[in-house]
Amino acid sequence: MNYLFTVTLISLLAFGSQAVGDDDEQSETAAALNFKMKSIDGDEVNLADYQGNVLVMVNVASRCGMTPQYADLQQLHEKYADKGLAILGFPCNQFGGQEPGSEADIKQFCTDNYGVEFDMFSKIDVNGPNQAPLYAYLNGLDAEPKGAGDVRWNFEKYVLDRQGNVIARFGSRVKPSSDEFVGVIEQALQQEK
Repeated sequence: MNYLFTVTLISLLAFGSQAVGDDDEQSETAAALNFKMKSIDGDEVNLADYQGNVLVMVNVASRCGMTPQYADLQQLHEKYADKGLAILGFPCNQFGGQEPGSEADIKQFCTDNYGVEFDMFSKIDVNGPNQAPLYAYLNGLDAEPKGAGDVRWNFEKYVLDRQGNVIARFGSRVKPSSDEFVGVIEQALQQEK
């Protein structure tokens, strides 16, 4: 199955899903939140539970020159979590083998070295034949400033608004503490739920 067909199929399936409330009113869940992922502790997490928050989805690694971005991400978490920001870290070992450890190793590293308190998930592939469906969907979007295509390295960042729409994608070299990145976060946080 070719990549474009897979992304198209996943997008169609994601856009077609809806959640039904107790009062039989249907409210559409944004396509990017129509996935279930495993937390770093092995629990299933429905991404639709994050709807109403501004999200940062980032592929992370413990042995990368950009690993210190964990500190910036944690600072954003501390500053904006009570305003509705949720950061979701997805460990990935596809870039230079820079995330070789187990989930327990990753969790301990993040806690011991950066005091990470934001949500971390099980290790995934963000590109290639074993690509997580979430990333097949995200990588197919033409989100500025980076645009569509495969993740190029560790610490690429997607930003989603409170409705779950992808509003920005930043490459690895854009630090989470940069004015450009923080500006997008702050603007998204000003929107109503």
